[in-house]
Amino acid sequence: MDLLYGVIVIAVLGLLYASFKSAWIVRQDDGDPTMKKIAGYIANGAIAFLKAEYRALAIFVVIVALLLGFLADPEKSHWLIAVTFVLGASLSALAGFLGMKIATKANVRTTQAARTSLSKALNVSFSGGVVMGINVVSLGILGITVLFLIFNHYPAILNLEVGKDYKNMHRILEVLIGFSLGAESIALFARVGGGIYTKAADVGADLVGKVEAGIPEDDPRNPAVIADNVGDNVGDVSGMGADLFGSYVSTTLATMVLGYAVQPQDNFHGLSTVILPVVIAGLGIVFSVIGSLFVRVREGGNPQTSLNIGNFSALIMTAIASWFAIDYLLPIHMSINGIEFTPKSVFYSVLIGLTVGALISLVIEHYTSKDRGPVKFIARQSSTGAATNIIAGLSVGMLSTALPVIILAFGIILSFNTAGIYGVAMAAAGMMATTGIQLAIDAFGPIADNAGGIAEMSHLPKEVREKTDVLDTVGNTTAAIGKGFAIASAALTSLAMFSAYMTSTGLTKIDIANAKVLGGLLIGGMIPFLFSSFCMRAVGDAANAMVEEVRRQFREIKGIMEGTAEADYQRCVEISTQAAIRQMIVPGLLAVLSPVVIGFMLGSESLGGFLAGVLVSGVMMAFFQSNAGGAWDNAKKAFEAGVMIKGKMEYKGSDAHKAAVVGDTVGDPFKDTSGPSLNILIKLVSIVAVVIAPLLPLSE
Repeated sequence: MDLLYGVIVIAVLGLLYASFKSAWIVRQDDGDPTMKKIAGYIANGAIAFLKAEYRALAIFVVIVALLLGFLADPEKSHWLIAVTFVLGASLSALAGFLGMKIATKANVRTTQAARTSLSKALNVSFSGGVVMGINVVSLGILGITVLFLIFNHYPAILNLEVGKDYKNMHRILEVLIGFSLGAESIALFARVGGGIYTKAADVGADLVGKVEAGIPEDDPRNPAVIADNVGDNVGDVSGMGADLFGSYVSTTLATMVLGYAVQPQDNFHGLSTVILPVVIAGLGIVFSVIGSLFVRVREGGNPQTSLNIGNFSALIMTAIASWFAIDYLLPIHMSINGIEFTPKSVFYSVLIGLTVGALISLVIEHYTSKDRGPVKFIARQSSTGAATNIIAGLSVGMLSTALPVIILAFGIILSFNTAGIYGVAMAAAGMMATTGIQLAIDAFGPIADNAGGIAEMSHLPKEVREKTDVLDTVGNTTAAIGKGFAIASAALTSLAMFSAYMTSTGLTKIDIANAKVLGGLLIGGMIPFLFSSFCMRAVGDAANAMVEEVRRQFREIKGIMEGTAEADYQRCVEISTQAAIRQMIVPGLLAVLSPVVIGFMLGSESLGGFLAGVLVSGVMMAFFQSNAGGAWDNAKKAFEAGVMIKGKMEYKGSDAHKAAVVGDTVGDPFKDTSGPSLNILIKLVSIVAVVIAPLLPLSE
């Protein structure tokens, strides 16, 4: 247990480091009065949305906590699952808020830094991402470790016997699952709500501003431009922060649950396999910080290369340190479900997880980078109109699922062969160990995007926008990579949770020849499509309202197009906020309630089939939508530098570029609303199933 105190120290130091970086960002120059005014609009809009969203989510958290307390077994003190649920939800919300807060400080300072150099702009924007990434992982591991130690040192809280460490562990982990449930619940609503907000504003701004009015992106004459920039923060920053907080927590807890099933004969009261994922997560925080120090770019250099160096440095250092942690903690021989393995086998599993994450990142970079063939193909297809652009984007998105899924499948098979289902869980833990720097790389993109918007609205010199556009384009690729990373980790985590569900229900197999199981499998496969439909429709409805409002302002506010009158930005912010809060409810409830309905109607075995269906269908849909959307976005941005089509260079403003804008508009809700939300759906249904497992009837 002494090692866990060390993890707590690392987490606290991580929070202090994030505070130090945050203070450094705030001390940077935030530009002229116009820049400060625009940044203030964005920050105020983001805070207003989060307040409205968190008020709605507070009601949900209270209702679910009461239900969990009511259903709990009072003799086992399972009412504490309601407490851990509230704590998980609260820390998830806090992680999202902290990320959004620093993003709205870093955006304008990135703009000002871009007036000097690309290197300084990357430093400021990436530092904002580092603050978010390190806060997320530090809060996540701190919450898990502190609760774990409290329940171990004070077992009477759970009506457990003192000195029965291993026998108490099952009850402790059951209660801790509530922490994961709270984190993932908030993550889903934050992702869906933030995604609806940002894409309603983005689609409305693009269709009327760029396509109909023919004005540049982020032009201050566009009434939806502030709402669009607010959306980058509440969706791609706050939503992503809550998302990866949930993934990080769920992966760690799922691995701890399976570690309990190993029952090793060790020097740590049989708990070495339980505390190992926590220790590796702590090491990952350290090396994420160190890796972030390698992210530097010279003027004229490639920021993507710099980010990759930081990322792979953290991966390599974590892999090396993991060997020493595994060798120190684990006994020579272990087994799970009849499969024997060694510490070396567990280390191989961690390496497999790290390798899978790295390979999937490289594949997704290939399909979404503007310098690679797939995006160039979509851009060239824009020459014959929006229809061929959309067809090409759909084709690339579907094709892009093949290699990631094959890599993931082989990762699962290999890690299972090395250390059974515990090996699969440790592969997931290895993949998530460097979440700190992965999230930093992801979060810098929206900050750079905001910086470009502020530069445009402040009428800064063209070269400033060119620098921020370089970062924004790289940010689109890193965002797609981050989403692929989250999807892959969600699949591995869900598989681990599925095993925990099987253990809780006493099931040894899922028989698809059973009609009820097959029915559950088919319904599970349908859920990601239904969920995506709700998300896409919500964006469409909200975007329609935004389009009508922007058209109204162009029509009724005299002088808006001449720049002599200011648009009513606040009204567009209100439209996105109201639509997001109202329409996030149905997709969120679908994820939470569908496993409950299937479980109680058809039984535990049918729910197992349902979980398998959600996993398979959800992973495919998530990769497809996220990658297609990222490719469409960068195909549009390729026209800023020029695209060679049939021997002629085509630039912004051309018919081909306008077709690419339409394709990007279709891809926006794919990559920023339904696609990234699916990885949370995959995990959340599994966690809900584990929570309700003891209450379920067995299938006939």
